[in-house]
Amino acid sequence: MGKVARMLMATPFRTVQSWWRKTFSAPTIDEITTLYKAWRNRFLWQRLRLWLWLALICLLSFTLRDVYSLFFPFAELQQLPEVLTTQRLVINVAMLLSILICLALHKTKLGRRHPDLLFLGSSWSISLASQLFATLRGFALPDTIGWSLLFLSQAVLMPVSWILHLLTQLSVLVYYFGVNTALGLKTPIPEHPEIYNVTFILYIFWFCTICDMGVYLYDRLQRSEFYARQELESAYQKLKVAEAKYRSIFENAVEGIFQSTPNGRYITANPALARIYGYSLPEEVTANFTDIEQLYVDPNRRAEFVRLMEKYGSVSEFESQIYRQDGSIVWISEKAYVVRDEQGKLLYYEGLIEDITQRKQTEEELRVFFHAVSHDLRNPVLGTLMVLKNLLNQGLGTGDWGLGTRNQGQGGLGTGNQGQGRQEGTIEEVSSQSPIPNPQSPIPVSRSILERMIQSSDRQLNLINSLMETHVSEVQGVVLQHESVQLLTVVKAAIADLEPLLAQNQAKLTNLVSADLPLVNADPTQLWRVFSNLIVNALKHNPPGLLLTINATRKDDMIYCTVSDNGVGISKQQSDRLFDLYFRGASIGNSVGLGLGLYLCKQIIHAHGGEIGVNSALNAGATFWFTLPIS
Repeated sequence: MGKVARMLMATPFRTVQSWWRKTFSAPTIDEITTLYKAWRNRFLWQRLRLWLWLALICLLSFTLRDVYSLFFPFAELQQLPEVLTTQRLVINVAMLLSILICLALHKTKLGRRHPDLLFLGSSWSISLASQLFATLRGFALPDTIGWSLLFLSQAVLMPVSWILHLLTQLSVLVYYFGVNTALGLKTPIPEHPEIYNVTFILYIFWFCTICDMGVYLYDRLQRSEFYARQELESAYQKLKVAEAKYRSIFENAVEGIFQSTPNGRYITANPALARIYGYSLPEEVTANFTDIEQLYVDPNRRAEFVRLMEKYGSVSEFESQIYRQDGSIVWISEKAYVVRDEQGKLLYYEGLIEDITQRKQTEEELRVFFHAVSHDLRNPVLGTLMVLKNLLNQGLGTGDWGLGTRNQGQGGLGTGNQGQGRQEGTIEEVSSQSPIPNPQSPIPVSRSILERMIQSSDRQLNLINSLMETHVSEVQGVVLQHESVQLLTVVKAAIADLEPLLAQNQAKLTNLVSADLPLVNADPTQLWRVFSNLIVNALKHNPPGLLLTINATRKDDMIYCTVSDNGVGISKQQSDRLFDLYFRGASIGNSVGLGLGLYLCKQIIHAHGGEIGVNSALNAGATFWFTLPIS
């Protein structure tokens, strides 16, 4: 039962103790940094010097009063007890000496290092000196005026470390009430011999409380301000570091960085922009370009730039030709945005400028190269294919044919005896009875060989066409002819075109696309290519007997299309790269494809504003999906 009682009594005590520590406890080590404690000690040391001089002057004034009163007594002092009248000068002189000693200690290393000890020592030398003297003389001295001046002056001039103020006050009051009560001493005032009364206690209590509360709040405020200054200084240092970093980026960037006014004047420019324009220093750019319109080869480009900025708030890949300082012409690409104030008022344009002259030259070289590819590779293959098909269509039966050599004066196919040779482009039967091979004799070719030659030429032509289409989509982007399209019509057209290939691969295709689907805003020809490429891709990478399913459903404001198969599937590593340019899967085998079909599908779907992807795993089939916006 005693243990329970102790626990019940301890609970309220702990609550009060926790509240006291939380509200009035001195700042902990975690709360006060070493810098703040150093600042507080320095502040206390500086203010302590001021307080000591003020205390010295104050005591000196009272001492002079007492000296003057010896010769010319004051009426108010004659009412004091005789013991105080005769001894007050001695008490004041003793306190003056203690203040002088404290002033001397203030200048020492000890005073600088421990201003808190000097604070307590100076306070006790004033407050306890008179109390010790009164105790030795056998009476109690309630020095209300002296205590009030002491506590108030310390709270006003040294409002830090409220614990020190509390210790100063408690030491005097404990001595006065404790020692005098224990010794049974009385005051020397006959009318009020008691050492305390209710009014005196309330006055001392509230006076000390108000002083300590003021010191505590000021100390907390100073600590908060100190932390705020430290954070501000830290933020300023970080800002300086960030400014230096971004200044380094600004100065060392490869792209030109600029700020320009809407009326065509550069505000700032970095060294890269100066180099692009042919200047040595950025200051030359801001000084020389008062009208940016003069910079462009086509003066209307600046007006177009401003129009786009006003309409969209930004521009990207705005390509133009400009004049450099030496008069040469280069290509630049601008990427900029509008900077406005809080009220939305336009301040300036800010952005990047990149020299794309080399890229433009490369594009021109590629254009010339692909033109050569189209002319030097595509046209001969196309011509050969036409000749082979004509030969196949002219053949009768299934026997062997011979391809004759050209005879002088009669270019073409056939043997070349003058007056007896066959006409150009004919097919001549090969005589198996010729004992000696003739270099100009016909070459025997079977129908199956001609068909394989035609198939090979078709593949070469398809590869060249795919390469050309890829180049065009890379340089110019996919050009779309948008219209409202019924998806089922496109899917049926793609299936109809691929029926011979499906039959050849013994594949079965199920079309689940509904005619009730909403119309899509798309290019029907390009969508036909997507469906055709996905179907051909599935047939190419799987063995015969494949089951294919085409479906389309509505998801929010998009149409979700799928082309699924039950084939060998695709690994995760291949799925991640399947739509990359020139990527060819490991399951293609001996295919001569360049890996362009799925890449073109991605380009087409992205141009429509959709997405494309694949869901697959090895030996689990594959589902290619893409989305299209609804009209």
